[in-house]
Amino acid sequence: MLLKKLGIVATGVALVASLAACDFTAEGTLECHTAEDGKIVCTAQGTGTPVAPPTTTPPPTTTTPPPVDPVDPVEPTDPNDGLPAATVQAKQSGPDKVRVWWTTERTDVTGWYISRDGVDSSGYGTWGTELARDKTDVTFNLLNPGAAYTFTVVGHTADGDLPPVKATVEVAVTEPPVDPVDPVEPGNPAAVTAAEKFGWGTPIAAGSDEFNYTGTPDPAKWGLYNGAGHAGNGRRVAERNTVDGSKLVQTGLANGDSAGMASKFDQQYGRWEARVRSSSANPGAGRQYHPLLIIWPESNRWPQDGEYDFLENGAPGAACAESFIHYPHNPGAVQQEFKRETNCGAPLTEWHNVAVEWTPDHVKGFIDGREWFSYSGGATSTRKAIQAMPSGHLTIQLDNFHGSNMTPAKYEIDWVRTYSLR
Repeated sequence: MLLKKLGIVATGVALVASLAACDFTAEGTLECHTAEDGKIVCTAQGTGTPVAPPTTTPPPTTTTPPPVDPVDPVEPTDPNDGLPAATVQAKQSGPDKVRVWWTTERTDVTGWYISRDGVDSSGYGTWGTELARDKTDVTFNLLNPGAAYTFTVVGHTADGDLPPVKATVEVAVTEPPVDPVDPVEPGNPAAVTAAEKFGWGTPIAAGSDEFNYTGTPDPAKWGLYNGAGHAGNGRRVAERNTVDGSKLVQTGLANGDSAGMASKFDQQYGRWEARVRSSSANPGAGRQYHPLLIIWPESNRWPQDGEYDFLENGAPGAACAESFIHYPHNPGAVQQEFKRETNCGAPLTEWHNVAVEWTPDHVKGFIDGREWFSYSGGATSTRKAIQAMPSGHLTIQLDNFHGSNMTPAKYEIDWVRTYSLR
């Protein structure tokens, strides 16, 4: 308390007590007196300004902000997420053909598997094949008119197969077109063999056979098949090839045993002609044999060196001839040209002269001296031109496509004649 300017009225112990009972923070006069109850009462008359008690200013508070987490890097987005394997389209492209093609926006596809359900006209059931990534177009042949087929495409990736995508086509029943009238061709128009009509010259003896003897086909000219049948169906038995004095006879039995044989004469390019007919024990019913005339590659490399099936029917004695000319191509989907004769004439139960001409420029087929197919070129990144087989020879086959419980059949060959191009 400040006492410098105080005028004191009370004295002694009472004053000390009063001072102890009072708290001053100002300068002035202090007046004290004793009250009736014996207590001393003091009154201060201030003359100055009260002095505020000292205050303590707290130190400034510093707030440290919490640490900021680093921004996580943005993970790249997989551009293939949510994309389907492909968009598939299918369309009938012939009386028994459907073309299937597809597109994809995916970048991770490493290959494809394409398949169909159902059964085709040759008796094959469900069929499929693997394709490279850049192969997105396949034509299915031998489809049954009136039947519906579902085509399924599965994309392969390094992480596994993608969900399948499908397209379905019902093959329409169509009337076969009528061949236009053949133009007048050079040579002898009255001849019924292509060799006579087009002047192919003298047959090569080593590759020809008139079958005017009896017994086993001439071993100097023919190698007889023994072993498993086509695609493992039934057996090929040498004894099913016999010569009866005027013709070769191949037989197919109910148990699946059948016949086949190959010429020992090979050449690159040339002409072959054979007079043939075929018959079934029960036409149109059951599992039928397939009669064929083929130029097969000498290398036995199939499909890399091609195959020319210039006669291949799904049943003996059919109304019209059919052919399948295979491109020399990489393993994978079959790449071929199919032709069914339209201006057919007599059925194949009658004798017909069936011929093929193979040159550096084309592969042509003839029936009774009339050209009925011609193919040339067609090379791509996965196949050679259709006429590019290195070297080949004739085979005669009665093939089993089904196994056992076959309908017995007979395939007869009057003669075979082979020509060079000269």
